[in-house]
Amino acid sequence: MSLEKARDSALLAVEVYNKPAIKFKSGGYICLMMIAWTALFHAIFFRKKIKPFYKKDSGRYVKIEGDNKCWELDECLRQHFKTDTGNAVRKNLEFFIPLRNQIEHRSMPELDAGIFGECQAMLLNLDEMLEKEFGGKYCLRESLSFSLQLFPSSESLSDAVKHRPTSKPVLDFIQRYRSTVSPDVLASGKYSFKAFLIQVANHKSEKALPIQFVHYDKLSEEERKQVSQFVAMVKFKEVPISNLNVMKASQVAKKVQMALGNPKIQRGSKQVDRFNVSVHSICWKKYGVRPAPGVPNPEKTDYRYCIYDRMHNDYGYTQGWVDFLTEKLRDESELEGLYKWPPSAV
Repeated sequence: MSLEKARDSALLAVEVYNKPAIKFKSGGYICLMMIAWTALFHAIFFRKKIKPFYKKDSGRYVKIEGDNKCWELDECLRQHFKTDTGNAVRKNLEFFIPLRNQIEHRSMPELDAGIFGECQAMLLNLDEMLEKEFGGKYCLRESLSFSLQLFPSSESLSDAVKHRPTSKPVLDFIQRYRSTVSPDVLASGKYSFKAFLIQVANHKSEKALPIQFVHYDKLSEEERKQVSQFVAMVKFKEVPISNLNVMKASQVAKKVQMALGNPKIQRGSKQVDRFNVSVHSICWKKYGVRPAPGVPNPEKTDYRYCIYDRMHNDYGYTQGWVDFLTEKLRDESELEGLYKWPPSAV
């Protein structure tokens, strides 16, 4: 059932995106593809005899209106990829989870061309995972064709949103997220699909395909040199300063505590969480992810893990920070060593 839902949602997403009259292309596509990916991960977990449901501390399943509460997509990513936080497929999906929340209630056609590469990669990755996990008969590629397109404009993404001030927060997020992705992941077709079309004379063979996709990493060195004559990519690097898609220290502490198995320590007559906000303060100091309070340049953070919010003069923490701490502190000696770290005020 989950597998069928995944395929149907993906096909609907493509249908929405390719309808010429629809202006809410990216928004509709992303929402449906999020459903498709979530259902696909659930199907994978069920096949592996893993129940993708949230549990309480007691071990009982969390219920919503009588049904077990299923893992959302971000939890599915954590469970499926584990410590592989730099996986290009994972980074592609982590781009869309907060972006969906930004655009699903807005119609912003000017963003469509700017995120086409990530949108296309999300579809190709899903089809590849369908084949890998369940076999070729479940692939979508036989049901899809290359859509006819009239590219709307030669404007850059930045120029396009100048006419729509309400789009700027979304553009800021897109540029900020891309600036935190490693160059290797950015260059991967699994993170963002990049292509260019050059019109050529009609091929003499009637059997020749009008459009054919060729993986860049499968080209010879000579073929890559020819491609490079036409294509150049510029990556803009900026230090993010915002509170978008970040967590408070208390939220980080709760997530890490649960990821570590909810361990407890004795404090007087009661038990408390072993990883709490106080221990979290020790962590950002020990691992150097942000400066101490009162420094001249508070924005100088390790922005993979921590982002400074100038408006509120405080810090937010990313999911990458949660993943880093979870992986690091599974080492018992590392976790125990935090209690020996010299304490200081937050």
